[in-house]
Amino acid sequence: MTSLLGDGARLVDVVGRRTLCGEELVTEVRRTAQRLSALPEGVLFVRVGAELEGIVNYLAAFEAERAVALLDPALEESVLHRLVHRFEPSAVLGSPHAPPPGYAASGCGWVREEATKVEPHSDLAVLLATSGSTGDPRLVRLSRKALLDNAVAIAEALGIHAGDVAPTSLPPHYSFGLSVLNSHLVRGATVVVEPSGILGKGFWEAIAEHEVTSLAGVPHHYELLHRMPFDPHEYPSLRTLTQAGGKLRTELVAEFHDAMRVAGGRMFVMYGQTEAGPRMATVPSERLSDKLGSAGVALAGGSFSVRREDGEETTHPKIVGEVVYRGPNVMMGYATERAHLALGDTTGGVLSTGDLGYLDEDGYLFITGRLKRIGTVFGNRVNLDDLEHAARAAVAGVDVVAAVPAGDKVALFVQGADPATCKVVSDVLADRTHLHSSGFDVRPVETVPLLGSGKINYPVLEREL
Repeated sequence: MTSLLGDGARLVDVVGRRTLCGEELVTEVRRTAQRLSALPEGVLFVRVGAELEGIVNYLAAFEAERAVALLDPALEESVLHRLVHRFEPSAVLGSPHAPPPGYAASGCGWVREEATKVEPHSDLAVLLATSGSTGDPRLVRLSRKALLDNAVAIAEALGIHAGDVAPTSLPPHYSFGLSVLNSHLVRGATVVVEPSGILGKGFWEAIAEHEVTSLAGVPHHYELLHRMPFDPHEYPSLRTLTQAGGKLRTELVAEFHDAMRVAGGRMFVMYGQTEAGPRMATVPSERLSDKLGSAGVALAGGSFSVRREDGEETTHPKIVGEVVYRGPNVMMGYATERAHLALGDTTGGVLSTGDLGYLDEDGYLFITGRLKRIGTVFGNRVNLDDLEHAARAAVAGVDVVAAVPAGDKVALFVQGADPATCKVVSDVLADRTHLHSSGFDVRPVETVPLLGSGKINYPVLEREL
């Protein structure tokens, strides 16, 4: 397989009231690919959100075998300029700003005036900013094979077929959103392009009108759906929920699983990282009840092991260590400057995830935290993910909380909390860790800042300290 477009694949543009279906979509992508092929050689930058033009530009770049970096349209102009300086793309598509030196404005955006100094490697297909990146992000280098293999593996795990319809609940510049797009198009299914997101009235109108069959979300989305509240009976066509992008509270996994099961649907919990193109594991819907809290088993073609403190890897159950993944969807490596674009595969299909976890007797993975999500309280190391989970589990009304290091303390930002609730949180954490409550600087905030992917924007909170 060399194309992302399966027979009959459709893009439905809700805002533009336009549908590209089957041969019409193929023709539009190929026409755009010809235009992109006429641009100067080198990597392309595409600013792409939940809108048709950017998605077609991505698909056309893939068709033309042009390496393309997918960027958040909301990226600050100064950050975009620094990325352009570091990577010297041949063009920046979809930019409304004035071009920097060395680039000329054109109908598509900016076009480089001089030949690039570095040609991307022939296997390189897509570059994505790592999750949580702000300022000057490093880019993940993904090959065509990695993206295609992962799209097919996801489609098989979820049973995606030509009759399925998925909305752009996640932006395509975010790896989870890109995988939803890829895994549906590769099976000839439909993607409904609607930009307002799950809080938008238009989003739910589009779900009903276009008979959407599946919905993907990160934990923040499911927290919002929980508060709405969401009733799957109101959307008879919606039969599949998928969740990735971080660990969702176990009680919410059970809640949504039960709601979908009663409505005749199903829920899948998945695990992935941008560096793996991006999904690595799934908990099949029929195993959710007895595997609550698990990240699942590896997708077809992949495998997990755990690296112990002594550096040895094992698949024996219940041994906690760094999770290591092997599979055809692992990135070629990172890029922090233009010279890295020419590199081949530097990972050999092996990804040290940076996540801590263990495998159970059935090979199901359980994530327990992050290696680098560590803070210190009066000289004692504490896992920041554990603190967040403890606060949510023990204190009523605490649904969104973010913990960041603050010198010899930990600062926790609690969304929508009052001072009394913050005091309860600090006391709970003190009791759990056997450390004095003054080591936990718990602060109320109206809204915890999020990235476009729906994940917590920790760097912004760290800058507020």
